[in-house]
Amino acid sequence: MRIAVTGLGATTPLGGDVASNWSALIEGRSGIKTLTEPWVDEMTVHFAGVLAEEPPLDRVEARKLDRSQQVALVAAREAWADAGSPEVDPLRMGTVIGSGIGGFLTLLNAYDTLKERGPSRISPHTVPMLMPSGPAAAVGLEFHAAAGVHAPVSACASGAEAIGVAARMIVDGRADVVLAGGTETPIHQLTMAGFAAMRALSTRNDDPQGASRPYDVGRDGFVMGEGAGVLVLESEEHAKARGARIYAYVVGAGMTADAHHIAQPDPEGKGATRAILAALEQADASPDDVAHINAHATSTPQGDIAEAVAIRSAMGKARPLVTGTKSMTGHMLGAAGAVEGIYTVLALHHRLVPATLNLHDQDPEVDIDVVRGAPRELPAGDLLALNNSFGFGGHDVAIAFRTV
Repeated sequence: MRIAVTGLGATTPLGGDVASNWSALIEGRSGIKTLTEPWVDEMTVHFAGVLAEEPPLDRVEARKLDRSQQVALVAAREAWADAGSPEVDPLRMGTVIGSGIGGFLTLLNAYDTLKERGPSRISPHTVPMLMPSGPAAAVGLEFHAAAGVHAPVSACASGAEAIGVAARMIVDGRADVVLAGGTETPIHQLTMAGFAAMRALSTRNDDPQGASRPYDVGRDGFVMGEGAGVLVLESEEHAKARGARIYAYVVGAGMTADAHHIAQPDPEGKGATRAILAALEQADASPDDVAHINAHATSTPQGDIAEAVAIRSAMGKARPLVTGTKSMTGHMLGAAGAVEGIYTVLALHHRLVPATLNLHDQDPEVDIDVVRGAPRELPAGDLLALNNSFGFGGHDVAIAFRTV
């Protein structure tokens, strides 16, 4: 069974909808900005990828939702409208929304309220707002998803894993339509201090828009970002029966683990290689069929090389066009795989691969064909593309998409 992608929704540092995201990607515009919060001066890192547009929700709705839930709902509403707002039996409707850390902003704010004002001032919405499954629940309630509501929590691979889980729901006959994606709103003093303590963040405070530089010899860490991405997936039969526009098909999902280190990738990329090959096997495809890879490409010294090694190992002699869109969005953690899944679908749909920003001097250890300088066209015909997503804990996910 083929799984059709019929709707796309996203809100990121590049724009509040999919169209503005794609325009920014093709133009090579960065969404990274210097932060203005009062705590920034105490930090070693002063910049991040904040949302280009604040969630357009009214105050009554917003106060019951953590920020991670708000952006997930915004992306889901756009995706649903983009799919034509299909009529679906609730018993055949599902939701899978992943997040790396969920509603931790609510948790921190509630703790401050508890200590400063006492337990009587804690909101009754606190627990539903802070739980990692909160975004999936909010989207599931909005769209009456009675077939199942799931929330993968797999660090920075969560959003991509959600796509794989959603596709499996349809293949297994549990649902006809599933809203799948990821969300994360991690920009806070605590998280930035934590990642900085690990020396994982770039410290280019004098050049925020040039800080995320995947595969460049001068890369010094990733840039924090926030956002959400949601795709409408449905069985090909269901999509065609209602005359839906189909962007692409989800044809494979590989999910493995490094079992190597809590934060560092396996330098030989063995888990990532197995994930890529598993996705291709499920897609009944070979490395020669792969025209494009949207890489995880976080701009960390070890991570970029490990992924390049994995791509070379999995692809053999094939040389697909590789891009690293985190160079423009920053790293949206649990939302990254879903948003970059959308970018991969759009690259196939438009047959155009966005260029990697800030790649001026490619690391000689990165022996892959990275698109830089300007977008590059994909050829005509039946094409396959991969979206790679990896996360702390050794999570490895590769999703395979095919043209219509």
